[in-house]
Amino acid sequence: MAQINPRNGRLRSSKEDPRTWESNPAVRINNPRIKQKWAWKGRRLPLVTILIFKVSNPGGLALGAFLEMQASQESQTSNPYHIFYNRPMQQIDPYGIPTFQVLNNDSTGSKSQGTEVSFQTYNEQFFTLESTPATDYAGYSSPSAVSISSSRSPFSPPGSHSYASDLHPPSDNTCGSPLSGSSGVEDENKLLHALWVLRYELLGPESETDDSGSFNGIVTQPSPFTKYNRILEMAHHMDLKQLLLTCAEIISEADTLQSSDRQIAISAAEALMDILEKMVSVSGEPSQRLGAYMLEGLRARLLSSGSIIYKKLKCKEPTSSELMSYMHVLYQICPYYKFAYMSANVVIGEAMENENRIHVIDFQIAQGSQWISFIQALSRRPGGPPYIRITGVDDSQSAHARGGGLQIVGQRLAQVADSCGVPFEFHGADMSGCEVQLENLQVRHGEALAVNFPYILHHMPDESVSTTNHRDRLLRLVKSLSPKVVTVVEQESNTNTATFFQRFCETLDYYTAMFESIDAARTRDDRQRISAEEHCVARDVVNIIACEGTDRVERHELFGKWRLRLMMAGFSPIQLSSSVSIAIRDMLKEYNSNYGLAEGNGALYLGWKNRALVTSSAWR
Repeated sequence: MAQINPRNGRLRSSKEDPRTWESNPAVRINNPRIKQKWAWKGRRLPLVTILIFKVSNPGGLALGAFLEMQASQESQTSNPYHIFYNRPMQQIDPYGIPTFQVLNNDSTGSKSQGTEVSFQTYNEQFFTLESTPATDYAGYSSPSAVSISSSRSPFSPPGSHSYASDLHPPSDNTCGSPLSGSSGVEDENKLLHALWVLRYELLGPESETDDSGSFNGIVTQPSPFTKYNRILEMAHHMDLKQLLLTCAEIISEADTLQSSDRQIAISAAEALMDILEKMVSVSGEPSQRLGAYMLEGLRARLLSSGSIIYKKLKCKEPTSSELMSYMHVLYQICPYYKFAYMSANVVIGEAMENENRIHVIDFQIAQGSQWISFIQALSRRPGGPPYIRITGVDDSQSAHARGGGLQIVGQRLAQVADSCGVPFEFHGADMSGCEVQLENLQVRHGEALAVNFPYILHHMPDESVSTTNHRDRLLRLVKSLSPKVVTVVEQESNTNTATFFQRFCETLDYYTAMFESIDAARTRDDRQRISAEEHCVARDVVNIIACEGTDRVERHELFGKWRLRLMMAGFSPIQLSSSVSIAIRDMLKEYNSNYGLAEGNGALYLGWKNRALVTSSAWR
């Protein structure tokens, strides 16, 4: 009858001497670098003994005194660490295929050849600035987008998410908290976590492992402990990106495991997080800075506290003047805001060329800065300026960045219009786009209507979140107003309906490009840049990774999906004139040469190197 090796839960090889592991089941230390340090009375100490000394050393005893105390207790108590070795026999896999694969640089399924970048992890097409496809997007199943905001990342408004009344509360637990379960399970996994971390620090990649996985030609499936233990052993050979992806995949896999195995997976993820903690820095390279925020997102998700941490981040707002200064830093060093404002203004200006009464509805008015240059341009129109009315939609969260309500925006724009001699009227709709109804927009007969969606549509929950589907409802509402032009600027990213691990891979790829673009404009120890990233970008990253359900408000879609949504709502695309691209190219001369511009499928793409980051399009 086959026997099980209690060290690793595998069938014991016939070549093994059972006395070697039955008499001393502890993993022996063969690393010469630590033989002397962890030796007592001429013999090397088992790893478990070292673990006991490190974890439960009472009063900081010297090693010798501690071991004497342990020896006196051995005859009275049994070894409490047998849980690490007495593993049950695993299910036999006749194909010998492990269920978990350690990630490498290509673990996301990404391919990079020349100027083409595509993620095959989720069957969605990604393309770069120099290879924009001309095909339709009927194959898209999962979306992407961005959000500009008055207090968020270069793209996200500071919390325009007032739709919870329509939605069901999310689950309290995403992937099984390590704090749940019996105290015995807690103790076991705390010790397991400590063992893995200690083994990583003491033994390194030279530690001995038992990789035998067969008995009499029959291949056995490794236990979760063995599988994750192998991953930890390989951690020394992984770079930061590989470790982040590996940790994310373990957390993702934990969702599918039974309770006991899930606890082992969580302990393994925590051990990797402890390693990652030493590799990230908010003042380091772009990958280290992004890694710091993604690590926080992973911790929050693992503890099922993503929404709590996200809300706390929102509560810890800087003062209005501080936040405005951080946003101004991003406005100066990155072209993302200017791209949105300038492309939309050129399109709307051309559409309203012969109109005498113009009504603009801006669904993310923020500070109203976009319309200053628009008013000034119309003041120079031959024959005199037209009458302009602007309706600004913005929820109460944005008031913090402004230091007041929408009346501040109205007063500011009215002063600009008065100085230019332009007839002007402002109407503020202080609410989330999810709450907007027809009567809030005050549309009047005889006015040419333009609607602007700058980095805001992705904050509208769609059919995957709520049956109300505010995203499509709002588009249909705008279409019913018969606007002359609608401008849409969104983040070219796919984080809406993708699975957690797919979302993590996409976030890592997208924000790596963004952090590199920020890094090119400011030194790494620049305090303003650090604060701008922390207060205007980090919360978006945490929200995408840690939150689910109604709490996840950053739900970006690719342009192909936006194109389908707009067409299903009854819109038709408007071909952008050469004036738009000329204006953007002139603006980009002020920035790093790695920024690029491309056109495709009726949209204008702004990107960093070969990664498309933002799209601008026009509709009627």
